[in-house]
Amino acid sequence: MKTHSIANRARLHAALGDESRLAIAEELRFSDRSPTELAQRLGVKSNLLAHHLDVLEDADAIDRVVSAGDARRRYVRLTAAAVEVMGPPETLGQRSVLFLCTRNSARSQLAAAVWRARTGRPARSAGTHPAAAVHPGAVAAAKRLGASLDNVVPSAVGLVPRGVQVITVCDLVHEELEPRDDWWHWSIPAPSASKKSTAFDAVIDELNERMTRIGVPTVPGRQGKVERR
Repeated sequence: MKTHSIANRARLHAALGDESRLAIAEELRFSDRSPTELAQRLGVKSNLLAHHLDVLEDADAIDRVVSAGDARRRYVRLTAAAVEVMGPPETLGQRSVLFLCTRNSARSQLAAAVWRARTGRPARSAGTHPAAAVHPGAVAAAKRLGASLDNVVPSAVGLVPRGVQVITVCDLVHEELEPRDDWWHWSIPAPSASKKSTAFDAVIDELNERMTRIGVPTVPGRQGKVERR
């Protein structure tokens, strides 16, 4: 995280000191949202929401990114600086977790692996158009995490039962499906599209940061981070 000056920190505190903007930030702690989704979920008029988002962006509380699916859509996500100011969230319960992406070959597989590595609890993953095999880059990154995806086969999304916390980690899936109100979305770029050798490890780093911000615990003695060599 970049170092913030006193002036920048004061602006961040002031932006989050407004009740409406804090409500937006709390919504974004768990899930990236499009402005339309935010307006619907919070009951805020679009012009007023746009003003609040501008204030939050100027204070470095949010980022706005273009969807990797529908390029006309933007997603708003909370920054690490805002999370630090807001403090820890309520502790999550023992809910089952299902991570979704299109091919179930990288991001959703790594998300489930990180969740299991951190918590010692089960986590599943699936895709809307599953690949024939897990991406070799994801297999290698999982191994550096201390997990194994060697014998895992991508699976298709079936009927999602109530009580399961669904987290989409791919813009295409979020836009293809009709997510229920309690689903979360993490807009994470596909590592396979990057030419950087560290792209898959970077996904694990982002997953860890997102899980920390929503209060996912790390069981003592468990490894939730990539072992750099």
